[in-house]
Amino acid sequence: MGSRASPPHDYLHMHVEQLRRRHQSLSELTYARDEDAKLETTRARLSNILKRHEDLKERLSRDSDKLIFERLQKEFEAARAAQTEEISIDDDEWNDGLLATIREKVHMEADRKVMANQVIYCLDGARIGIQYETFFAGEPCEIFHCVLESKSFLEKMTVIEHTLPFFLPIRELESDLLSSNAIKFIDHLEEILQAYIDRREQVRLIKELYGNQIGELFHSLPYNVIEFVLEDFECKVTVSIRYSDLLQTLPSLARVLAWPLRSSRRISTRSSSASAVQSVPFRLSYAEEALKTLCLPEAYADIVLDLPHALKRIFSSQDSD
Repeated sequence: MGSRASPPHDYLHMHVEQLRRRHQSLSELTYARDEDAKLETTRARLSNILKRHEDLKERLSRDSDKLIFERLQKEFEAARAAQTEEISIDDDEWNDGLLATIREKVHMEADRKVMANQVIYCLDGARIGIQYETFFAGEPCEIFHCVLESKSFLEKMTVIEHTLPFFLPIRELESDLLSSNAIKFIDHLEEILQAYIDRREQVRLIKELYGNQIGELFHSLPYNVIEFVLEDFECKVTVSIRYSDLLQTLPSLARVLAWPLRSSRRISTRSSSASAVQSVPFRLSYAEEALKTLCLPEAYADIVLDLPHALKRIFSSQDSD
């Protein structure tokens, strides 16, 4: 007996299934292309915004902040030269009682208190000046000033001027802490400044050391959002890190994605469907862990060192699927 012909509805079902698979493959390709286009558009917009922010930052700080800094620096140096006494204070001696004593003396004479990375001056005109000295890798980095006004011993203090970066939340801290806990305000401000300098200098260092490997680099003004792209490899690697708190020097969130280059020989072209799947980025977990546990220059070095092996393992796994 000859083989029995398949019913017409079986052929129809097979044809519909082929059309469905072809539509799925085309949809995956379209999705990958759309995602690439959206990413490039977002990057272009972010680049423009950050450039405008940098221009604004430079314009705001170029003249007025420099004049304020120079004036306050001279005034602080004059207070230092006219000091009657210099006292070094341990952390456990730094308390509200001591600050009350300083506030009382600020109406009587010039004095100076040294505290680790901050120096407190009693200035003329019933003012208290705090000079913050920041460091990076054990070396002096930048000096900032904050001047508090104390019209009388009974009135609360206020910030009347400062040389801190305008994008740091000094007014919020003043509102939340200065009237209720001046010691915490002074110390918290120092911690925020030092963390900002640490994040900023980490970015500066990777630009100096590895600038030739970094295609694009973006950051927010307080450096709590940092993104950069590595293009000198078989994949385009995008790195995005976030600091949920301005006191952090290690990121709370890290995302590292490797985008296979379409021209890479390692990418299989066995079918349009396979190519579409491989155009979707894959995460580099080892790189994300390095970013969250090491300072940025050290993490970068580890990522680049292990990247060829990581990509080889990923491509081998894909080829075996």
